[in-house]
Formats: sequence, structure tokens, C-alpha cells
Amino acid sequence: MTTVVVTGATGNVGRHVVSELRRRGVPHRALTRNPERATAVLGPGTDLAPGDFTEPKSLRAAFAGAEQAFLSCANDPRQVENAANAIEAAATAGVRQIVLLSTVGAEVGAAKTFADQHGRIEHRLGSAGIPFVILRSSFLMSNLLGSLPTIGQAGRILLPAADARVAMIDPRDVAACAAAVLSGQSGEGETHLITGPEAITFTEVALRLSTALGRTVEYVAVPDEAALAGMLEAGLPSWLAEGVVGIFQLLREGINADTTDSVRRLTGHDPRPVADFAHDLMAPLLTR
Repeated sequence: MTTVVVTGATGNVGRHVVSELRRRGVPHRALTRNPERATAVLGPGTDLAPGDFTEPKSLRAAFAGAEQAFLSCANDPRQVENAANAIEAAATAGVRQIVLLSTVGAEVGAAKTFADQHGRIEHRLGSAGIPFVILRSSFLMSNLLGSLPTIGQAGRILLPAADARVAMIDPRDVAACAAAVLSGQSGEGETHLITGPEAITFTEVALRLSTALGRTVEYVAVPDEAALAGMLEAGLPSWLAEGVVGIFQLLREGINADTTDSVRRLTGHDPRPVADFAHDLMAPLLTR
């Protein structure tokens, strides 16, 4: 059977891609810089491929013999270069399909850093000569995990989203789409914008979290400057904090205000609402 290399395998989406492939009985290996952590996250018995995006030799070894790849690169100042290294290694190994995790609004030359980086990665993949499918994810519900400290301490979500409507998606649904595409549920060269079931404000998110978590959660809109200062104070590097603020600026401009039926078309089921994510993946972390 086809062997799939999963990059970003311990990330918010990648770990669920591994679970989906395991459930489907698809042979796969998880690229990781830290085998011990990968085993803790993915479970014992996972086929691990030690490797690093910055070390092309390790990537060539990881992709050897594989036929498909799920490519997900974490936000990083070298994100485009990292992805290019992986694409080149996959091409050298004869990988016949890459499924790329991108983002809503990806565009070369976009004003916001993360959108531009993803746009350049998409462009690099399109010129690599490897059949591909692109999954442009909407705002991930797993981003809400960053608010767990303030939810736990004060029952508040503090974000610079104003009243933006966001069609946020559960990372498990992104992973299900990826597994479906890897199983042939998409035409080559297609780009799918995958969204959650509804475009909701963070005030509405807070109401749903209140019910799912069994505690009162309030959304407090903060200015960009306050959000940036808070992230820097928390220890985030400036490039990452500025990138996150840029995401919320795009959300306020409506970049993620529309829903699509891509999840249903690719997987056969509707995307999960934010209440399910809160109950399944947030609540257990709050009770630790």
C-alpha cells in the first residue's frame, strides 16, 4: 500500500492526520525532530522518520520509498525555505502526490506575512512538477487553545478580533479532508477552501464555550497594540506576535467570513461546531 509521509506530525492538524491514516489502515511515517515527544503525542508504535526541514539530507531519507506526502510547515521566518526543502526532497524521492496545508488568503505578495509565506509555498509547489492538492484552512479552532490561561484565570478571551465573523474549523476536520484527498477524493491541482459550519463572532464563540465548558466565558475585544504587547510580554518572538496580529487584521477585513461545503464534499460529513471542539479538546485541558 501507499506510504504517506506526514510532516508537522505533532502539530494541531498533523497529529490528527496521523490518527486518520491509522484509522484507515494507510501506511505512514511521521517526520519529527524529537522522536521522544512524537511518541508521546502520537502513541507507541508510530513509524517515525527523524528529520528536520533545515537538513535536506534527513528529508531525503525520510521521503525515500514514499508515494505521497502531507506537507505542513509551522510558522517560522524560514517557513518558505523549509517547505521548499521538503518539496525538493519529495521530488528527488519520486513522491507522486503532495497534499499541502495552506491558509485562507494565501497569496504571493500579500500584505500580511503569513499569507504571503503560504502564497509563496503554494507557488513553489505548483512549479515543482509533482501532482498536488492544496487545502486552504480557515482559522483553526485550535488557536483558541492560546486563550486557555485567561479562560482559566479570569473566564475571558482577550483577542483583537472586534466583531469579525469567522468560519473557524476544527483541526480534526482539516485532517479528515487531508486523509480523504490522500485517498483520492480530489482532482489533481485543485485548491479547496475548507471552513467550519458557520461564521461566528468571538462573542458567540464565548457563549458556546460557556455551555461546553460549564463555566462563564466572556469575549473582550482588545486593540492590536494591547494584543501585541501582551504576546511579547508572554515571551513570543516579535515576528510571531506581529504575524498573529496580522491574522486578526485580515479576519476583521472579512477574509474568513464565508463558509464552503468542502468538508462535506471531501469527507461525506458536516464540519464540527466550535462547541464540539471545546467539549472534546479544550475541556480536558482546563481540568488538568
